[in-house]
Amino acid sequence: MSSDLIKEFLDEKSLKALSELLSAEDISTVKESSILVAQAFNATGDAFQLIANAGDSAEDKLISSFNNNLVLLIQKTWVEKSDEELKAQVLYHLKEFEGLIQAKSYVASYKPFLEIVDTVVYLMFGSQTKTKDFDEYALRIDPEFGIFWWYIKSLPANVSWSEDKTRIAILLGMYFLANY
Repeated sequence: MSSDLIKEFLDEKSLKALSELLSAEDISTVKESSILVAQAFNATGDAFQLIANAGDSAEDKLISSFNNNLVLLIQKTWVEKSDEELKAQVLYHLKEFEGLIQAKSYVASYKPFLEIVDTVVYLMFGSQTKTKDFDEYALRIDPEFGIFWWYIKSLPANVSWSEDKTRIAILLGMYFLANY
């Protein structure tokens, strides 16, 4: 996504927060940055702050909301006949992911999370997601979703982060989808 385009929707503070989230090793910096990114998703209140600061009950509620919302979103999304199997596969992968995340296996959950999000977005928007203009399209039709998509596409495909940092990265994405 072009930096000029995203600057139309986000302030410098939010852009810096994502950069710090991705590059920081210090977990307190990662948490502070993630809270600012959550605010860029148009989150209100301090709900993500509770989750980021290892609030087990808040995290459990987030996982439950995420799963419920994503299952509903997947089931309610109309798809072409050729994508019905993909829809069933992503529901199966979501169940596997739920087991990993409940076991607090964040590093093991990272790649499956990105794959699930990518597949769900494909089911929602179709082949348009594979075009170079999709990022701009997403921002223009739904800025909150576009900012979330910017966040997801900013995450590296493979990481060697700590469990804590990986936890924050995944939960931040789940936070948006749980409230979408």
